[in-house]
Amino acid sequence: MSLELRFWGVRGSIACPSASHTGYGGNTSCLEVTAGGTSIILDAGTGIRPLGHSLMERGIRSAHLLLTHSHWDHINGFPFFAPGFAKGHDFQVLAGHLKNGSIHEILAGQMTQPTFPVPLEAMQANLNFQDFDAGEDFIIAPGVRVKTTPLNHPNGATGYRIEHGGKSICYITDTEHLPGKPDQNILSLVEGTDLMIYDSTYTEEEFPAKVGWGHSTWEEAIRLSKAANVKKLAIFHHDPEHDDVFMDKVAAQAREVWQGAMVAKEGLIFRF
Repeated sequence: MSLELRFWGVRGSIACPSASHTGYGGNTSCLEVTAGGTSIILDAGTGIRPLGHSLMERGIRSAHLLLTHSHWDHINGFPFFAPGFAKGHDFQVLAGHLKNGSIHEILAGQMTQPTFPVPLEAMQANLNFQDFDAGEDFIIAPGVRVKTTPLNHPNGATGYRIEHGGKSICYITDTEHLPGKPDQNILSLVEGTDLMIYDSTYTEEEFPAKVGWGHSTWEEAIRLSKAANVKKLAIFHHDPEHDDVFMDKVAAQAREVWQGAMVAKEGLIFRF
């Protein structure tokens, strides 16, 4: 297999580990991609905590952490990432949305008293922080290319396309669409991809009351998928108010509109 992806956190906004959310999961955004022998982590929401334990159990000591942005639900699992505290581990931390400041400052800032008792300096792993401008492309390992694009989100965000062995995965969250005007940045990035993970926080009925909040809908995800010849769509970044019953309805409705659509849930694995 060229690419493998596993979902460790699929929620937006805030973790919701309740009985009514167990079917899809309550952790916030975190995905694991394996491209050949390279491990890539997408976002550091609360899902990075169980991922960290899994990495240690599997003896994986290095990875690239690609952050879409630095809102809490995408970084608040980082202080609980066990491999980060282990000597002999190595992590490259990259972000492309910051016009002022750096991702090192952001992650250090959330681990500062009085809001958090353990400083970033307590992490014993080799941590290399790197900022770039969304829109840049780069190679992170032999045969593993990452393409990026800016997204429409308060304070900025970055969309990613990971390519290896002729296959690709695109990660598009958090972003807000303009009704009737497909985002050309996104269309260009996801064209022909094997899998697009897309911010589908709201339904079209909910969206008008949330304009300006920086999120999109599963209906827009399907429109983009069809326009860009996407092979499979994973509906992602579920609103914490959307319990298992609600998400089951979304899954059924989406499949009726387009057979390539499904709803992301914790533990789900794709292999290409």
